[in-house]
Amino acid sequence: MTSSVLIDSSFLYALYDYSDRRHELVERVARTRAGTFVIPNVVLTETTFLFSRSGGVPAVARFLHEFVNAEPRLQGVTIAVLQRARDIMIAYHDSRFDFVDCCLMALAEQLQITQIGTLDRRDFAIYRPTHCDYFDLLP
Repeated sequence: MTSSVLIDSSFLYALYDYSDRRHELVERVARTRAGTFVIPNVVLTETTFLFSRSGGVPAVARFLHEFVNAEPRLQGVTIAVLQRARDIMIAYHDSRFDFVDCCLMALAEQLQITQIGTLDRRDFAIYRPTHCDYFDLLP
């Protein structure tokens, strides 16, 4: 699965929020990046929360309409991923990684994905995955 990219909520939000200052950058990556974008269900939940916070139900409904029409590849979080996410949170407790980022790290290891689409680079730059030396962060 080396051609897959795990997508974080910051990337997904900027991609669908046309007023976001980083929208054009993220859209360019989405247009030009070969491979499959994989969106974990926890990222979808966090992204809908961000849209709800910024624009209420109309913003969430617009996002979901466009998102569903794009026919994304959704990825569920399993018990094994949750256990690994917990282990990452404990091992990196001083860094204060959030739950969704830990799930992305655990999924990346499980699926052997080395690329993460994120605008929130700090946690992913600190973390040392078990399947590669470091994550390739997009953009």
